[in-house]
Amino acid sequence: MVFKIDFPVTEDPGFPYLVKDLALLARTGFRVVIVPGAKEWIDAVLKRYDIVPSYTNEHDLAGEGYGKIGYPLRITTTQSIPFVEMAAFNVATRFMTFLSGSRVEALIGNFVRARGLGVQAGVDMEHTGTVDKIYADSITRVLNLGMVPILPCIGWSPAGKPYNVPSDEIALAVSSALGAVKLFIVSAHDGLRSGFFTLPEKSETRADGSLVRLTPQEAETLIAANTGNDAGLIALRELRLALRACRAGVDRVHIIDCRDEGAILKELFSNLGAGTMIYADEYESIRSFHSRDMPDILRLMEPLMQKGVLVRRSAEQIQEKKDDYAVFEIDGSIHACGALHDWGESQGEIAAVATDPLYADLGLGRRMVGFLIEKARKCRMSRVFVLTTQTQDWFQALGFVEAPVESLPAQKRKAYDQGRKSKVFALEL
Repeated sequence: MVFKIDFPVTEDPGFPYLVKDLALLARTGFRVVIVPGAKEWIDAVLKRYDIVPSYTNEHDLAGEGYGKIGYPLRITTTQSIPFVEMAAFNVATRFMTFLSGSRVEALIGNFVRARGLGVQAGVDMEHTGTVDKIYADSITRVLNLGMVPILPCIGWSPAGKPYNVPSDEIALAVSSALGAVKLFIVSAHDGLRSGFFTLPEKSETRADGSLVRLTPQEAETLIAANTGNDAGLIALRELRLALRACRAGVDRVHIIDCRDEGAILKELFSNLGAGTMIYADEYESIRSFHSRDMPDILRLMEPLMQKGVLVRRSAEQIQEKKDDYAVFEIDGSIHACGALHDWGESQGEIAAVATDPLYADLGLGRRMVGFLIEKARKCRMSRVFVLTTQTQDWFQALGFVEAPVESLPAQKRKAYDQGRKSKVFALEL
């Protein structure tokens, strides 16, 4: 997991607690990489030495990743680069100091090979650069030793020339190079919430209006709808970075406000989390059931119905509730199915989950259940449940917890088959 952490976070009173949480993750086996931002501290150091910070207009740069990420880019002169290096490493050392206090070893390293941006739109960027290569093997060796790599916003050319590289670019590049499953963008502001931003229709929010999750498509919609929202420039910049990370192969990107104590742990280990998650859509191959899919659904379900794993359903029964069913289609063929039945009382039943055994390694069953859970959330359900006789371990691994039959909605209790004696497992949403 890569953590890109803005400089204002290090000035926040909650910073020591944030680093303790990172240390806890590292001690318990998570592979943590930290990319500290240093923009504000670099500006402060330059001013201390009577060097005026200089920036381009963000729209002047056509290079990939700069004009598009929503903030002006520093012109790092030959005079300023020694002070930029000093400030960047000073910020990185703050993380190392607090990690040491939590008995976690860390290493600040030269893991970024950089190249200069040269002259952009008539402006000589001098010592401002971009990522040329991430030394992923070196970072992996550090991680294998149980240490936390820290990547300051500095890279070096093969000849040893230093360049100031935006921490956003480093975080994106290292996430891609390492195949990170998560990128955390940690800052100290209110983030994405209703009242401050125009949110996509049917967005899932918490009681305080904060946004829970977005698909990349929804994120694009949100950015387009809030163009010109000057008060939200930082949050929109973070959202653009999250989008780029998803397109680069990162499964989950989490935008977190560090001022909420324990926010990272809440985001990781609670259902609603504490920040906004942008997730690559692993359900893109799942669609609604069509009548022409009936032979395929029956083909998938028949072996499980014969074994008693699934309740026997006829084509007529499936057709009656066809709007409840979804199928997983790969290259025009159906390889998994499932259903979400609404029983009222804000509860839904996940049922009829069946997969093609030839595609077992793709985790289609897990993805189908995940899709049905997301569907239940969008339908404002507060709880989903399953009835099972033989697959309880599998559902427990997905986070379901055993529940009494009495917890089922009244309509489902009436329909409960006492002879089958299915166990109930539920997931609170």
